[in-house]
Amino acid sequence: MLNNPALRRLVAVNRNGIRHACGGGEARGGKGLVVGVYLKEGDKDPKLTSAGEKLNDRLGGKLVELICETKIVGKLGRGKVFNNIDPDFRSIAIVGVGMEGVGFNELEMLDEGMENVRIAAGIGARSLFDLGCTEIHVDSMDYAEQAAEGSTLAVWQYADMLGKKNRPAAPKLELHDSGDVDGWTRGLFKAEAQNLARRLSDAPANCMTPTLFAQATVDALCPCGITVEIRTMDWIEQQRMHSFLMIAKGSCEPPVLMEISYCGTSPEDKPVLFVGKGITFNSGGINLRPCKDMDEYRASMSGAAACVAMMRCVAALSLPINICLIIPLCENMPSGMATKPGDVCTLLNARAMAIRDLDKAGVVVMADPLIYGQTTYKPRLVVDVATLGMGTKKAFGGGATSIFSNSHYIWKQFQRAGSLTGDRVWRLPLWHYYKKQVTDELGYDLSNDGRGLASSCLAAAVLHELVPCADWAHLDTRGTGMMSMYGIVPYLSSWRMTGRPTRTLVQFLYQLACPEQK
Repeated sequence: MLNNPALRRLVAVNRNGIRHACGGGEARGGKGLVVGVYLKEGDKDPKLTSAGEKLNDRLGGKLVELICETKIVGKLGRGKVFNNIDPDFRSIAIVGVGMEGVGFNELEMLDEGMENVRIAAGIGARSLFDLGCTEIHVDSMDYAEQAAEGSTLAVWQYADMLGKKNRPAAPKLELHDSGDVDGWTRGLFKAEAQNLARRLSDAPANCMTPTLFAQATVDALCPCGITVEIRTMDWIEQQRMHSFLMIAKGSCEPPVLMEISYCGTSPEDKPVLFVGKGITFNSGGINLRPCKDMDEYRASMSGAAACVAMMRCVAALSLPINICLIIPLCENMPSGMATKPGDVCTLLNARAMAIRDLDKAGVVVMADPLIYGQTTYKPRLVVDVATLGMGTKKAFGGGATSIFSNSHYIWKQFQRAGSLTGDRVWRLPLWHYYKKQVTDELGYDLSNDGRGLASSCLAAAVLHELVPCADWAHLDTRGTGMMSMYGIVPYLSSWRMTGRPTRTLVQFLYQLACPEQK
């Protein structure tokens, strides 16, 4: 209880560390406001953001009085929700933004100022959403774009499988007391794109088959002016994409290959080629995975989902760059038609690949589409995104996406993009040592699993063999693109698919398209 009887409140703590200070009963509905407060220094009073100071002046100093009495010190992500203290807002969330003026941390490879705002805005918006606020205004905290990202990601929920009566209505988010509307809008575009990837990845496998994924992509991208071509089984067979068909034939669901094109500059300019792994359910085939938690592998197509979401955001931002995206879609299932361990297929580049482990089907599915994309589009650089090796997940958990690249320039661009988005990447070795483990074979040119324990490095070595000349990067999202369980980013939901690294892909393309605007 507070000492001041006029401001007496009941206080409870929710899962985000936000306390609810309720006067006259818990407020439901109406408008809410998220305001940031910086970490207290010494004996000084807590310092509010500029928007918070204006609100405090309007309330005659009541806000600072409440902050002092409830001992809010501005620790990142901690704070309280006050109800019925302002005539315009039913609920006001005061959230700690951490130290004022922090910037890029070289040891963390992270712009902490931006990430702190995402965390504060996300926790504040989610707390108000839990209280039932239907309209939430968010303080920019000097980073409008990041405030939009954090709040939009935090209030999103996967509700497609709920009955209409039980589906929570998404709150309306508004920028509060800031003129940076462009930054706020960019943040909304990026966060909504990641939410699209989350929705695609989190859908049950029977509701996101290859055909249904293709339809969802058409629905998401065609209204944005992006060209989507759907290739069916007959076309795939005509193109002799044997590696793709070797995995697809184990399921009764027909495979689909999508070619997606965005033209943001002169058609003569070489495009950036993306290839996204689109196994809509990966049981492991004949090398069946453990049944426990197998349902998580409905998100084996999270690389493809992130690429589709990236294309939607690029179109929304009208980036001046040409992009082509190829997504092979199929299921990896055990059946009488399924590929057997040790089977060999001939790739489009006339090399023979042994498929010794059907649990490692990702590189097999992507092999021929990767070769096809290079010969068809003659790209300036190639990027593939896939959930492949368990090594990445064991090494980084959910802390970073691993990247393998034959170009130091591409790696540095991705590193910078991840430090700005808070969704970091980290480079792993692409050494000749690993190449020998997948190519030094008798009877065929390469294998899909190689020899040794470095599963992510071996998978990257296989893909590198298929990109002989172009600048190339491979992002392994096994630990980041699938289910989030440990060390959860505060503005994402635990035990749900993450949609990562959608915003890092968008930022990477922005840096390529607008290098003078870094």
